Amino acid sequence: MSDLKLGLALGYWGAGPPPGLAELVTAAERLGYDSMWAAEAYGSDALTPLAWLGGRTGRMRLGTSIMQMSARTPVATAMAAMTLDHLSGGRFVLGLGASGPQVVEGWYGQPYSKPLARAREYVAILRQVMAREKMAFDGEHYRLPYPGGSGLGKPLRSTVHPLRADLPILLAAEGPKNVALAAEIADGWLAMFYSPYDDAHYRASLDEGFARREARSIRETFEVTCRVNVEIDDDVEAAADRVRPMLALYVGGMGARGANFHFEAFARMGFEAECARVQELYLEGHKEAAAAAIPLAMVEKVALVGPRSKIAEELDVWRSSLVTTMLVSGDPTRLAAIAELVHG
Repeated sequence: MSDLKLGLALGYWGAGPPPGLAELVTAAERLGYDSMWAAEAYGSDALTPLAWLGGRTGRMRLGTSIMQMSARTPVATAMAAMTLDHLSGGRFVLGLGASGPQVVEGWYGQPYSKPLARAREYVAILRQVMAREKMAFDGEHYRLPYPGGSGLGKPLRSTVHPLRADLPILLAAEGPKNVALAAEIADGWLAMFYSPYDDAHYRASLDEGFARREARSIRETFEVTCRVNVEIDDDVEAAADRVRPMLALYVGGMGARGANFHFEAFARMGFEAECARVQELYLEGHKEAAAAAIPLAMVEKVALVGPRSKIAEELDVWRSSLVTTMLVSGDPTRLAAIAELVHG
């Protein structure tokens, strides 16, 4: 069994910044939380909140979960990562993900095709920048210097010396090929809708990646972070009801029919028929009915819901899982309750 670390999931903003964020992160650090993680979709970005809120802390790691690769060129991401790592005294963790075609093509105006090949090149360029190599890269998706234009572009080396040339890079993945890629080229895996009860295929994918000739990591040093909803309530169904709308959104509303990675993750757990019904209802505009159609068993695969005694018992399964850092959210009172359950 492993000792689970706790991370504070800040997510991304809605219409504006949530109130009380500074107080929340200082409370989390006081409670022993290992890290805080900011996200981005198509509104707030992942880096600025970490820079602003990280100044309120002195120990917590600052992670992106995730920075979207299509939002920035690889060298721009490397510049931001090195800068924030210096400013935070070596506390930055670079979490990357491809996002989906709706965001990549619709918001960023970038191509989505071949996301795994793009990720491989993207991470290779990051490593080159952080090693302060001259930037010459001739890939299928990224070419440096730019081969067209004036012809005056030349290979450049970062003026900044990185605080850590081995700054940790984590890759978000749900599908088996992407999970294997994370084990091969990254220092960790940002998991989503991971179930400790159905993870044999994840273990196999990670082993495949670790076994590749130029694999960067081994299982013993590989970090796996995962967002886990924790809802403490004597009424199990009432606790599950607070998770169901989010699952309905991701399973039913994220992506199109036949192109929804979250749907596929739950289908691999044995809920394909339930996911099809949820998606049908959600895409027809019946969001409440879609949430109600999610069975308790589906919630309990990926979340901790119910009385404290039930959650404490189920935590043993998570401690024996691949997850090394559990990302949770809530107000300071809930964060304290979760910390007590996880760490005693």
